[in-house]
Amino acid sequence: MIFDEEKFTLGERNIVLRSSKEEETEAQMLVDYLKTVCGETNFLLVNSDEVKYTAEGEMGFIKDMNESDGKMLVLAFVDGEYAGNCSFTRIGTSRRSAHRADIGIALFQKYTGFGLGRLMLEQLFKKIKEAGYEQAELTVVSGNERAYHLYESLGFKECGRMPKANKYDDGSYSDDIHMVLQF
Repeated sequence: MIFDEEKFTLGERNIVLRSSKEEETEAQMLVDYLKTVCGETNFLLVNSDEVKYTAEGEMGFIKDMNESDGKMLVLAFVDGEYAGNCSFTRIGTSRRSAHRADIGIALFQKYTGFGLGRLMLEQLFKKIKEAGYEQAELTVVSGNERAYHLYESLGFKECGRMPKANKYDDGSYSDDIHMVLQF
């Protein structure tokens, strides 16, 4: 699905939300972003050295997201600079799970804490509802209190935990917290 470009203002910052363009430079931007954000925090799925995506592969991903009628990738730009993205995809392939959308969001750390994530998710929820989904689901890593409280404030409810779901290089662990928002 395509998210047509929309402009917003947060404080004195100019925000642009839009779908990704099927261009090699934009695909490379997304690969570089993943490598950076995965190194900025332990709250994402992999370490930065585990990101093996290529611009060519990312172009295929962008095309798939843009041409789908059940999933969407939305990029955020703050004052003209790429800040991060959010997305949703259908959970499973059966009719029984067709009402469930899985959400992902990640921002460069310098773009957190001023309402951008909330804005992005609120806009994404509109598209999820338009696509016919009845609930949105996500996973947040324990210790990511700011994200947990954001999701809670948007109406998500904790529905389960996977203890020690993530093991870090230093031997420590964190849980995965599963959350759901019913529309």
